[in-house]
Amino acid sequence: MPEHAQQQTTGPFTGLVVVELGHSVAAPFAGQIFGELGAQVIKIEKSDGDDARKWGPPFWEGASAFFQSLNRNKESVVCDLRNPEQLEALKTLICEKADIVIQNLRPGHVEQLGLDGPTLLARQPRLIYCNLGAFGSTGPLKDRPGYDPLMQAFGGIMSTTGEPGRPSVRVGASIVDMGTGMWSVIGSLTALHERHTTGRGRVVDVSLFETATSWVSLLASQFLASGQLATKQGSGAPGIVPYKAYATADGELVIAAGSDGLFKSLSAVVGHPEWKEDPRFIDNPARVANQQALYAMLDTIIASQSTAHWTAALEAAGVPCSPVNNLQQMVEHPQTAALGLVQEVPGTAMRFIGLPISFDGKRPHPISAPPKLGEHTQRYIKKEI
Repeated sequence: MPEHAQQQTTGPFTGLVVVELGHSVAAPFAGQIFGELGAQVIKIEKSDGDDARKWGPPFWEGASAFFQSLNRNKESVVCDLRNPEQLEALKTLICEKADIVIQNLRPGHVEQLGLDGPTLLARQPRLIYCNLGAFGSTGPLKDRPGYDPLMQAFGGIMSTTGEPGRPSVRVGASIVDMGTGMWSVIGSLTALHERHTTGRGRVVDVSLFETATSWVSLLASQFLASGQLATKQGSGAPGIVPYKAYATADGELVIAAGSDGLFKSLSAVVGHPEWKEDPRFIDNPARVANQQALYAMLDTIIASQSTAHWTAALEAAGVPCSPVNNLQQMVEHPQTAALGLVQEVPGTAMRFIGLPISFDGKRPHPISAPPKLGEHTQRYIKKEI
């Protein structure tokens, strides 16, 4: 690769080259993790770009806030996969330069183009190739496409999310897409570690459906153990009581008294120390069985005072609690600032949430702005392969 084509990156993955055949959320989030940790990430886009570029408003400096949040630290290359010369240039780029390929194109598409893992590994055995599928690599649904809300539904997440007696709701954050991106990075790094010993790459498979099942694995364990389906708990959790949000006089407060000792402390704070001896509440199984009675009393008590009042009293007693922050309150909180979680993107006025990891007390920082569509095409596809 010509010297001027190298991204100026620093970090644990400096020198690692990742090609992202990705769109939407899952694969771009994986690519962003690699990029923010120092890898050179080459994002391959169709002529009109990743669909997420248009997922707005709001738009921020030329593309949707969604796209900009997911695609910093990358190079954008437009490649017409129907053009034999450009397709071959892409294959050459992958086999000569890439350590890792991450892809979430529609099922069967990469096989039709000869961009699938087995085909490329036959040409470059050291390549690590990660498929981010919808339903997984085998089974009756393997060829179906999928998106985050579909997988929250199919994977059981929505059936346990929301208020009892009301329609199921989707978790607002794209937890399945972004979780699959994280598993893609974990799988790829596992294969990379193995390559240091064997000298050979692997095909790694992750999927939205498998990620969704992992998010409900605790709830599934309860069903597998008892045969009883978890019901909607609102802000609570099945099997732990008291453990939910309450309306205060001026907001909402989550109280997590997840042990007998914490329940005793909570009882004292709310003015009912006798509860600790009440047979209905003597231990967690008893509290689970009698949660309606307990919650009815706690709801009334907590509603009588402000969030600040209860937060101070509970924290003084060592009972875990938290106000229900909106996004502005979270972003502007002193704890967020102390951790340096909101980061500026070089060369732009954009700010985003950084990676939730630090090394020797330092959080990885955005290296470069999200790329304009096709900004780096001339480097790799049309001139200098």
